[in-house]
Amino acid sequence: QLQLVESGGGLVQPGGSLRLSCAASGFILDKYSIGWFRQAPGKEREGVSCIMRSGGSTYYADSVKGRFTISRDNAKNMVYLQMNSLKSEDTAIYYCALLTSGYQCADVEEDEYDYWGQGTQVTVSS
Repeated sequence: QLQLVESGGGLVQPGGSLRLSCAASGFILDKYSIGWFRQAPGKEREGVSCIMRSGGSTYYADSVKGRFTISRDNAKNMVYLQMNSLKSEDTAIYYCALLTSGYQCADVEEDEYDYWGQGTQVTVSS
C-alpha cells in the first residue's frame, strides 16, 4: 500500500522548534521529490518547502526561509522538516506530498503532487 504518514506536530511556544517527519511505505523515497505544505484555518493550502529526488536541491517559501530546513534520510526512507524560531503564523496542518514527475518541485502546482499524507497539526502559541 502506497502511503505517506506525517508525525512530529504539536504545541510549541513562539520561538520554539519542532521537527516533522514524513514516512513512506510502498515507496522508495529517494526516487521522488517531496514537498511540505501547510493549511492554516480559513486559508488556502500553501507550499512551504520541497526537496528534489536527485541531488537533493531544496526550495523554501519566503515566509520560512532561514528558519525551516528540509532534509531526507534515504536509508530510513524518511523526509524531515526542521522548524526553528516558530511564529504564531506558522500554526497550521502540515502535509507532506510526493511528486512522481521529474519536474523541479518548486515549479509545479500542488495539484501535480500525486500522493499526500493525512497531515499533522502544528500549533504555535504561548
